[in-house]
Amino acid sequence: MTTVAGQIRPVADGPDVDTELHEHVLTVFLNRPAQRNAMTAAMEQLYRDTLAQAELNPEVRAIVVTGRGAGFCAGADLSLLGDLSTGSLSGGLPENWQPPTQEQLPGFPLTISKPLIAAVNGAAIGLGFAHALYCDLRFAAEGAKLSTAFARRGLIAEYATAWLLPRIVGRANALDLLLSGRTFLAEEALALGLVQRVLPAEQLLGAAQDYAQQLSTWSSPTSMAIIKRQVNDAAHQGLDEAMSASLGLMLESFTRPDLPEGITSFLEGRPPLFAPLTKETHV
Repeated sequence: MTTVAGQIRPVADGPDVDTELHEHVLTVFLNRPAQRNAMTAAMEQLYRDTLAQAELNPEVRAIVVTGRGAGFCAGADLSLLGDLSTGSLSGGLPENWQPPTQEQLPGFPLTISKPLIAAVNGAAIGLGFAHALYCDLRFAAEGAKLSTAFARRGLIAEYATAWLLPRIVGRANALDLLLSGRTFLAEEALALGLVQRVLPAEQLLGAAQDYAQQLSTWSSPTSMAIIKRQVNDAAHQGLDEAMSASLGLMLESFTRPDLPEGITSFLEGRPPLFAPLTKETHV
């Protein structure tokens, strides 16, 4: 459960994922500290369910994801890897296998329209590394260890990391991290542009929450959602198409109440009173 202004509101909390909502910032905790927050299938689905609820909750304007204890996420839990280690899946997919829905895919966080910030407090390995990539921004603790790890386990670039990572750090840097599967530290990740801040561990979560609070206070939820969509769409567009799309979206923004409120609040020197995203205004 989550406490907000003295009220208890139901969220997708469970033993492996829990949340705190404070002044429009939802903090999501991966909560298996004894296992360095390694993900089971049930935990990953609970995490996606939590984000899906946050997406539709008008009280949530920004989301911070972090891990309880000393790690962010050490990858897939051994319970998910046991069958693979024995080769019991070598016969292929089960006959009744069905392709997953969008909300069942590991990359579902990429579809969230609200700002998603990772506070990488410790090891982010394999699947955990991928979930850090799915966030819009990454803050990391000094000395936090990161690794794709896939090639060292006989795997491939899973969870769309081959698409995401080159777009963040460039092709050669992405290939270095993917082919080697080596462990590297937050400080190198900062130099590569993979993380945006490196802070002492005791300051990390507060800094990520403060940044999210700035977004939720000063930036229009509708504008942020559209900007995220623009950035995602632009990855597949040429300049002319992106320019045309932005002009159309700009004209639409002239008709929304956020524009006069943004200008008036700036002139009056106060935080803007932007409307939240709702089912009716969701973009």
